[in-house]
Amino acid sequence: MAASTTTFRGQTRSAGLVLAAGGGTRYGTPKVLVRGADGVPWLQHAVTTLAASGCSPILVVLGAAAEQAETLLAETLLAETLGGSEVPVVIVRAPDWAAGLSASLRAGLDAAGRLEPLPSAIAVVPVDVPDLNTATVARVLGTHEHEHIVVTPDSLRQAVFGSRPGHPVLIGRAHWAPLAAGLQGDQGARPYLMAHHVQAVECGDLSTGLDVDSPAPGPLPAPGHG
Repeated sequence: MAASTTTFRGQTRSAGLVLAAGGGTRYGTPKVLVRGADGVPWLQHAVTTLAASGCSPILVVLGAAAEQAETLLAETLLAETLGGSEVPVVIVRAPDWAAGLSASLRAGLDAAGRLEPLPSAIAVVPVDVPDLNTATVARVLGTHEHEHIVVTPDSLRQAVFGSRPGHPVLIGRAHWAPLAAGLQGDQGARPYLMAHHVQAVECGDLSTGLDVDSPAPGPLPAPGHG
């Protein structure tokens, strides 16, 4: 299901992909329904950050609590007032989401391969990185400040924070099929990235890149959605 939800400035060479299908077992609730301390749902934050960074369209992979998440996404994004050219949001259901991260990523890559026109690459982020910001995404895309790279179907770039790999990961479309073919269980793209010499992009000066696996004071389930 594709839904035009709000508008943003700019065009893009890369799509965005938000992985938000997990059940949040360690967290205690599906993370797709969590709000940050500022009251903004993590889902909304991830989508709007990718869009404001120049990604289009934005694919969102849902699994656990998918119906509630779709409602939350529609409500929160339709309430946004951001001028510019429209960026569509494409909802992707991963029916086998319980099989682990591989199922969600595979569903997103498969959906990306059906986009028309095909983007050169896709910027992948999980829903549980609440301090993701446009500067970090732009640096990985090569559009941060005075930086500029040419994104191609062979691009393979990953944000790192000191020695710790993180997100976003920019995956050129030439990698989508072989990456998807090797995914299994709860393992994501890391083995493929290492085997194919992913380019590390230092972003520790821009954000922490930390994903949140357990509740802390502040983030709470979105009222009325869980």
